[in-house]
Amino acid sequence: MTTRKRSNSLKLTTMLASATALTLAGCDDPGPAPQAGWDPNRGEQVEAFSYKTLEECKEAKEVTAQQCETSFAAAKADDEKNAPRYDQRATCEEVYGAGNCVPKGSQGGGSFFTPLLTGFVIGQMLDGGYRGTGMYRRDDQYGGGYYSTYGGRLGRDYGSGKTIISRDSIDPPDAIRNAPPKVQTRTSVVSRGGFGGGRSYATSGSSYRGGFGG
Repeated sequence: MTTRKRSNSLKLTTMLASATALTLAGCDDPGPAPQAGWDPNRGEQVEAFSYKTLEECKEAKEVTAQQCETSFAAAKADDEKNAPRYDQRATCEEVYGAGNCVPKGSQGGGSFFTPLLTGFVIGQMLDGGYRGTGMYRRDDQYGGGYYSTYGGRLGRDYGSGKTIISRDSIDPPDAIRNAPPKVQTRTSVVSRGGFGGGRSYATSGSSYRGGFGG
């Protein structure tokens, strides 16, 4: 009898241990990863400075002349690689205004169109330094206002009166920075609420979409 009780007790203990292991595995396993998402208007909002020209930045003396030059160079580089892209000039101009789009580069053997760079915006980084990126103005029928190369909209802190923007819309994750934006069509513009984005990026295995990107 003693042996049978001990055997039954051992089986029960083993079953309980197995059940516990399964429960823990279920808690630890999140299952299939959800589709990666990125919204350039979310995240920490930081103080920003915007300028139409490099000279205007230097004259304002809100950041150093060196920071103006570095930020301006970053803006031009970002514009060249990551400016919002459209398959037709008319679609681009619908979002950014007549005469404000130019052909640039090629996509599948044909040109795409990007909005003209209207200036650059500088925001503070985590290390206390500053980084700049391109700035574009939307047509009033598409909400107006100024947006960064990566889709973040410049806003205003009504408490302090300062211009603000999300830090990620100036210095986005590498997956965003290194992935060229997809060329948008009028259908994609309209389907995203008439704001020229959710912005889509061509990445390996993932699609990143921002709520207001160009």
